[in-house]
Amino acid sequence: MKRAIYIILLLGGINTYVDAQQAPLYSQYMLNGFLLNPAVAGSEGYTAINLTAREQWVGFKDGPGTYAMSFQTRLQRKSHISRTAAVRRRKRPNTRGGNVGLGGYVFNHTNGAVDRTGIKATYAYHIPFPNSQLSFGLSMVGYQLRLDDDKIKLEIEDDNFWSGAHKSVIIPDADVGVYYTTQDIWVGFSVDQLFESVLKFGDAGYDQLVMERNYYLMGGYDYMPRRDLTLSPSAMIKFAENGKWQADFSAKAYFDQSFWTGVTYRTGQSIVVMAGISVDRFIFGYAFDIGLNSIMKYSFGTHEFTFIAKLGDITKRYRWLNRY
Repeated sequence: MKRAIYIILLLGGINTYVDAQQAPLYSQYMLNGFLLNPAVAGSEGYTAINLTAREQWVGFKDGPGTYAMSFQTRLQRKSHISRTAAVRRRKRPNTRGGNVGLGGYVFNHTNGAVDRTGIKATYAYHIPFPNSQLSFGLSMVGYQLRLDDDKIKLEIEDDNFWSGAHKSVIIPDADVGVYYTTQDIWVGFSVDQLFESVLKFGDAGYDQLVMERNYYLMGGYDYMPRRDLTLSPSAMIKFAENGKWQADFSAKAYFDQSFWTGVTYRTGQSIVVMAGISVDRFIFGYAFDIGLNSIMKYSFGTHEFTFIAKLGDITKRYRWLNRY
């Protein structure tokens, strides 16, 4: 029974924190909301490529790590590729954008002996209004979870409970979301692990491991006290089917649409310090998580790096879509 409980806890810790959602955690979600909400795919109009690397509890052997790559675009009725204008410029020319957004997302998350790889294909539909946009999105998802024998130490080496387990499983799933933006406000709601698939790692004793649904509610407000400064408070609340929840409260300041800095308070977990720079079509972001628990005494914190490349200029129809 002790070994069964151990495996359940091990799989329950797929996320960065054992008592939180069974999904990767990102501190710079506001730079690429598509990672959490499929309705964001193509909502900005640009073709965007995003790379994210997150290393948690640096200094700990086999600490959690997340690596993700995403791609999103808006299908256009007519090509509008900007050759000279920087993406940070605020302009609103007439264009002929389509309503369909497409996206893809691949990630790998390791946490001790558990390795989780996921791939998503996303379809989104955007309904533009004179000063706002409403978006809907659906992702079809495939996960592979693997258990590493070399990282698991058993009390009994020839334990039948463990030896009878499958070390790898593949499960299908889906995500759904809605996203609304105006000139100053953005808000989204999404649900992942919609099917609540059961992880069957063996013939007996492993059928209680469920990929529970996670719910994400996020939103923010952009305020420009002067032309070269934008203040952007935002919040994200994450809650799981089992009742566990977590909230991020963030405040960022953008200077001349080229440089930003900010801070996030994550309830009961950490304070996140962020900074980044935009160079023409390329965006670089960095976040450092300062843990509020005792584990911070024994590690070098959590580091997250983000790189984004943006192509095209249809976003200039709706200047509030460009947040960099």
